[in-house]
Amino acid sequence: MAFQPIVDIAADRVWGYEALVRGMAGESAGFVLDQVDPDLVYGFDQACRVKAVELAAALLPADPTLKLSINFMPNAVYEPNACIRATLAAAGRARFDPGRLMFEFTENEKMRDVPHLRRIVSAYRERGFTTAIDDFGAGYAGLGLLAELRPDVLKIDMALIRDVDQSATRRAIVAAIVAMAQAIGIEPLAEGIETVGELETLRGLGIRLCQGFLLGRPVSAAA
Repeated sequence: MAFQPIVDIAADRVWGYEALVRGMAGESAGFVLDQVDPDLVYGFDQACRVKAVELAAALLPADPTLKLSINFMPNAVYEPNACIRATLAAAGRARFDPGRLMFEFTENEKMRDVPHLRRIVSAYRERGFTTAIDDFGAGYAGLGLLAELRPDVLKIDMALIRDVDQSATRRAIVAAIVAMAQAIGIEPLAEGIETVGELETLRGLGIRLCQGFLLGRPVSAAA
Protein backbone atom coordinates (compact mmCIF):
# COMPACT_ATOMS: atom_id res chain seq x y z
CA MET A 1 0.00 0.00 0.00
CA ALA A 2 0.97 3.63 -0.58
CA PHE A 3 -0.53 6.62 1.21
CA GLN A 4 -1.32 10.03 -0.32
CA PRO A 5 -2.29 13.04 1.80
CA ILE A 6 -5.61 14.87 1.54
CA VAL A 7 -5.08 18.45 2.65
CA ASP A 8 -7.51 20.92 4.20
CA ILE A 9 -6.20 24.09 2.54
CA ALA A 10 -8.44 26.34 4.65
CA ALA A 11 -7.02 25.00 7.92
CA ASP A 12 -3.54 24.39 6.41
CA ARG A 13 -3.30 20.82 7.71
CA VAL A 14 -3.46 17.24 6.53
CA TRP A 15 -7.08 16.08 6.74
CA GLY A 16 -6.43 12.44 5.94
CA TYR A 17 -4.59 9.90 3.81
CA GLU A 18 -5.85 7.74 0.96
CA ALA A 19 -4.55 4.16 0.92
CA LEU A 20 -3.64 3.04 -2.59
CA VAL A 21 -2.75 -0.51 -3.60
CA ARG A 22 0.58 -0.84 -5.43
CA GLY A 23 2.50 -3.67 -7.05
CA MET A 24 5.75 -4.93 -5.58
CA ALA A 25 7.68 -2.84 -8.12
CA GLY A 26 5.44 0.20 -7.62
CA GLU A 27 2.91 -0.67 -10.34
CA SER A 28 -0.38 1.28 -10.28
CA ALA A 29 -3.63 0.12 -8.71
CA GLY A 30 -5.10 -0.37 -12.18
CA PHE A 31 -2.25 -2.66 -13.17
CA VAL A 32 -2.61 -4.70 -9.96
CA LEU A 33 -6.39 -5.04 -10.25
CA ASP A 34 -6.07 -6.23 -13.85
CA GLN A 35 -4.10 -9.22 -12.52
CA VAL A 36 -6.82 -10.30 -10.07
CA ASP A 37 -8.98 -13.20 -11.18
CA PRO A 38 -12.68 -12.12 -11.16
CA ASP A 39 -13.50 -14.97 -8.77
CA LEU A 40 -10.95 -13.61 -6.26
CA VAL A 41 -11.94 -9.93 -6.34
CA TYR A 42 -13.92 -10.10 -3.09
CA GLY A 43 -11.07 -11.69 -1.15
CA PHE A 44 -8.57 -9.27 -2.66
CA ASP A 45 -10.75 -6.30 -1.71
CA GLN A 46 -10.92 -7.57 1.89
CA ALA A 47 -7.17 -8.18 2.04
CA CYS A 48 -6.49 -4.64 0.84
CA ARG A 49 -8.73 -3.18 3.56
CA VAL A 50 -7.01 -5.17 6.27
CA LYS A 51 -3.53 -4.27 5.03
CA ALA A 52 -4.45 -0.57 4.76
CA VAL A 53 -5.73 -0.46 8.35
CA GLU A 54 -2.72 -2.38 9.71
CA LEU A 55 -0.22 -0.12 7.96
CA ALA A 56 -2.10 3.08 8.82
CA ALA A 57 -2.13 2.12 12.51
CA ALA A 58 1.63 1.59 12.40
CA LEU A 59 2.64 4.53 10.22
CA LEU A 60 0.17 7.41 10.47
CA PRO A 61 -0.08 9.90 13.35
CA ALA A 62 -2.52 8.81 16.08
CA ASP A 63 -4.65 11.89 15.48
CA PRO A 64 -8.35 11.12 16.09
CA THR A 65 -9.35 13.69 13.46
CA LEU A 66 -7.13 12.22 10.72
CA LYS A 67 -9.07 10.13 8.20
CA LEU A 68 -7.92 6.97 6.45
CA SER A 69 -9.60 6.69 3.06
CA ILE A 70 -9.97 3.22 1.54
CA ASN A 71 -11.27 2.47 -1.94
CA PHE A 72 -13.71 -0.37 -2.33
CA MET A 73 -15.18 -2.14 -5.32
CA PRO A 74 -19.00 -2.00 -4.98
CA ASN A 75 -19.57 -5.01 -7.21
CA ALA A 76 -17.21 -7.07 -5.00
CA VAL A 77 -19.03 -6.32 -1.72
CA TYR A 78 -21.44 -9.22 -1.41
CA GLU A 79 -22.66 -8.60 2.12
CA PRO A 80 -21.83 -5.20 3.67
CA ASN A 81 -22.11 -6.30 7.30
CA ALA A 82 -19.69 -9.19 6.71
CA CYS A 83 -17.23 -6.76 5.11
CA ILE A 84 -17.66 -4.38 8.03
CA ARG A 85 -16.97 -7.15 10.54
CA ALA A 86 -13.67 -7.95 8.84
CA THR A 87 -12.71 -4.27 8.76
CA LEU A 88 -13.65 -3.75 12.41
CA ALA A 89 -11.72 -6.85 13.42
CA ALA A 90 -8.62 -5.52 11.65
CA ALA A 91 -9.07 -2.12 13.30
CA GLY A 92 -9.46 -3.78 16.70
CA ARG A 93 -6.30 -5.84 16.29
CA ALA A 94 -4.36 -2.78 15.16
CA ARG A 95 -5.94 -0.48 17.79
CA PHE A 96 -7.08 1.86 15.03
CA ASP A 97 -10.21 3.97 15.66
CA PRO A 98 -12.76 2.80 13.04
CA GLY A 99 -14.46 6.20 13.25
CA ARG A 100 -11.49 7.53 11.25
CA LEU A 101 -12.34 5.39 8.21
CA MET A 102 -13.67 6.78 4.93
CA PHE A 103 -14.74 4.43 2.16
CA GLU A 104 -14.62 5.60 -1.46
CA PHE A 105 -16.43 3.88 -4.28
CA THR A 106 -15.48 4.73 -7.81
CA GLU A 107 -17.77 5.79 -10.61
CA ASN A 108 -15.52 4.00 -13.07
CA GLU A 109 -17.03 0.63 -12.17
CA LYS A 110 -20.52 0.31 -13.63
CA MET A 111 -23.04 -0.23 -10.84
CA ARG A 112 -24.92 -3.44 -11.55
CA ASP A 113 -27.19 -3.17 -8.53
CA VAL A 114 -27.86 0.35 -7.23
CA PRO A 115 -30.21 -0.78 -4.40
CA HIS A 116 -27.39 -3.06 -3.17
CA LEU A 117 -24.96 -0.13 -3.26
CA ARG A 118 -27.48 1.94 -1.30
CA ARG A 119 -27.55 -0.80 1.36
CA ILE A 120 -23.74 -0.77 1.51
CA VAL A 121 -23.62 3.00 2.03
CA SER A 122 -26.39 2.86 4.65
CA ALA A 123 -24.59 0.09 6.55
CA TYR A 124 -21.35 2.09 6.52
CA ARG A 125 -23.13 5.22 7.75
CA GLU A 126 -24.74 3.31 10.61
CA ARG A 127 -21.25 2.31 11.75
CA GLY A 128 -20.06 5.92 11.67
CA PHE A 129 -17.85 5.57 8.59
CA THR A 130 -17.47 8.50 6.18
CA THR A 131 -18.49 7.72 2.58
CA ALA A 132 -17.30 9.25 -0.68
CA ILE A 133 -17.87 9.01 -4.43
CA ASP A 134 -14.52 8.90 -6.22
CA ASP A 135 -13.77 10.20 -9.74
CA PHE A 136 -17.04 12.14 -9.96
CA GLY A 137 -17.60 13.46 -13.46
CA ALA A 138 -15.66 10.76 -15.27
CA GLY A 139 -17.58 7.52 -14.83
CA TYR A 140 -20.91 5.77 -15.01
CA ALA A 141 -22.87 7.01 -12.02
CA GLY A 142 -23.53 10.70 -12.56
CA LEU A 143 -26.14 12.79 -10.84
CA GLY A 144 -28.68 10.00 -10.43
CA LEU A 145 -26.44 7.96 -8.16
CA LEU A 146 -25.40 11.08 -6.27
CA ALA A 147 -29.06 11.81 -5.50
CA GLU A 148 -29.64 8.20 -4.45
CA LEU A 149 -26.65 7.87 -2.12
CA ARG A 150 -25.91 11.32 -0.67
CA PRO A 151 -22.29 10.54 0.31
CA ASP A 152 -20.40 12.69 2.80
CA VAL A 153 -17.65 13.60 0.32
CA LEU A 154 -17.62 14.09 -3.46
CA LYS A 155 -14.22 13.69 -5.11
CA ILE A 156 -14.09 15.68 -8.34
CA ASP A 157 -12.19 13.80 -11.04
CA MET A 158 -8.78 15.07 -12.09
CA ALA A 159 -9.92 15.36 -15.72
CA LEU A 160 -12.05 18.35 -14.65
CA ILE A 161 -9.31 19.73 -12.38
CA ARG A 162 -6.55 19.67 -15.01
CA ASP A 163 -5.86 23.25 -16.23
CA VAL A 164 -9.00 24.52 -14.46
CA ASP A 165 -7.17 27.84 -14.05
CA GLN A 166 -6.84 28.14 -17.84
CA SER A 167 -10.25 26.86 -18.94
CA ALA A 168 -13.44 28.86 -18.42
CA THR A 169 -15.46 25.75 -19.29
CA ARG A 170 -13.81 23.62 -16.61
CA ARG A 171 -14.14 26.43 -14.06
CA ALA A 172 -17.85 26.72 -14.77
CA ILE A 173 -18.38 22.95 -14.44
CA VAL A 174 -16.36 22.68 -11.22
CA ALA A 175 -18.11 25.74 -9.75
CA ALA A 176 -21.49 24.14 -10.51
CA ILE A 177 -20.43 20.84 -8.88
CA VAL A 178 -19.19 22.68 -5.78
CA ALA A 179 -22.38 24.73 -5.47
CA MET A 180 -24.55 21.63 -5.93
CA ALA A 181 -22.57 19.58 -3.40
CA GLN A 182 -22.60 22.31 -0.78
CA ALA A 183 -26.32 22.91 -1.27
CA ILE A 184 -27.09 19.29 -0.36
CA GLY A 185 -24.57 19.05 2.48
CA ILE A 186 -21.78 17.17 0.72
CA GLU A 187 -18.11 18.18 1.05
CA PRO A 188 -16.39 18.60 -2.35
CA LEU A 189 -12.82 17.35 -2.69
CA ALA A 190 -10.61 18.14 -5.68
CA GLU A 191 -8.18 15.39 -6.71
CA GLY A 192 -5.28 15.35 -9.12
CA ILE A 193 -4.00 18.88 -8.43
CA GLU A 194 -0.60 19.43 -10.02
CA THR A 195 -0.04 23.19 -10.27
CA VAL A 196 -0.26 26.23 -8.02
CA GLY A 197 -2.63 27.83 -10.55
CA GLU A 198 -5.06 24.92 -10.24
CA LEU A 199 -4.87 25.02 -6.45
CA GLU A 200 -5.52 28.75 -6.18
CA THR A 201 -8.41 28.60 -8.65
CA LEU A 202 -10.01 25.79 -6.64
CA ARG A 203 -9.51 27.76 -3.44
CA GLY A 204 -11.33 30.65 -5.07
CA LEU A 205 -14.19 28.33 -6.02
CA GLY A 206 -14.67 27.43 -2.35
CA ILE A 207 -13.02 24.00 -2.27
CA ARG A 208 -11.43 23.14 1.07
CA LEU A 209 -10.23 19.54 0.65
CA CYS A 210 -7.53 18.97 -1.97
CA GLN A 211 -5.35 16.09 -3.13
CA GLY A 212 -2.69 15.74 -5.81
CA PHE A 213 1.00 15.61 -6.65
CA LEU A 214 1.39 19.33 -5.86
CA LEU A 215 0.47 18.63 -2.23
CA GLY A 216 2.02 15.20 -1.85
CA ARG A 217 2.66 12.13 -3.97
CA PRO A 218 1.65 8.64 -2.82
CA VAL A 219 4.44 7.19 -0.64
CA SER A 220 4.73 3.46 -0.17
CA ALA A 221 4.69 1.95 3.29
CA ALA A 222 8.18 0.62 2.59
CA ALA A 223 9.41 4.22 2.25
